[in-house]
Amino acid sequence: MTAPVRPTASERITLAFVRSGAAVLLGGFGERRVERGGVVMLGAHTLCGWEPDPAVEVVTVALDRDFVLDQLYWQHRPWLGGREEAHDILDAVYVRPARVLTLDAATAALVFPPLEELAGLGAGEPAPSRFYRAQALLFTVLDLVRPFVGAASFAPRGRGRRSRVAGPPPGHLASLRTEARGAAALLRQDPAEPWTLDGLARRVHLSPSQLGRVFADAFGCGPMAYLATVRTERMAHLLRTTDDPVAVTARLAGWSDPDHARRVFRRSLGVTPTRYRAGARR
Repeated sequence: MTAPVRPTASERITLAFVRSGAAVLLGGFGERRVERGGVVMLGAHTLCGWEPDPAVEVVTVALDRDFVLDQLYWQHRPWLGGREEAHDILDAVYVRPARVLTLDAATAALVFPPLEELAGLGAGEPAPSRFYRAQALLFTVLDLVRPFVGAASFAPRGRGRRSRVAGPPPGHLASLRTEARGAAALLRQDPAEPWTLDGLARRVHLSPSQLGRVFADAFGCGPMAYLATVRTERMAHLLRTTDDPVAVTARLAGWSDPDHARRVFRRSLGVTPTRYRAGARR
């Protein structure tokens, strides 16, 4: 890749592995230079563009969200009460739209051979006889990357503040409070409800301060910030898949004030809803 790639978005979770060269990532998460051994993790609906510096070679893996949820469920089944609780783990990892991992040289040397074979299998027509080989290669890649996920952080270029985003540490899943999981489920199920912290706390039988603490411990943010993320993701999906006016998509996503929705959307993804729709449809 030698020419800039305009910011685009996908409904899938994307892992982009930098095989050689370097580039500057552009998106609502800021700017970040990535080089060989860098792995860009993008949540669904996240706009991301690339400016090669001066050239970059990237191998991309796009994962369906339902597939990722299934894998998380089986990975953490001893600690989960049901498949729906895998959402909690995924949301803890993707509470921010983008993360950048940096593999060490030894891991980078190990990850690219199976990754390139996997890319080769995906280039042609689907071959059922190669299905299990593709699964084995994917899980090999994920197994190599997984140790770097918990320690990842994203620091936009030119800004002093670091936004640390980490998944649940080992042994933490068992201690995720039922109330936090229940509150997150309520917000996902009905984001259009005019939620308040007090009202949500009553639903899960905690005080507002207690709910704030256990929710932040589980997901790395407060309930209202989590709700804004859920609404932003829903609005992004509607902008990508319908021709409804922005104000209508905002209302369907759960916001009563379209201007407030536009501000939150821009703060979350770095672009206005109108520019997001235009970029996502290129």
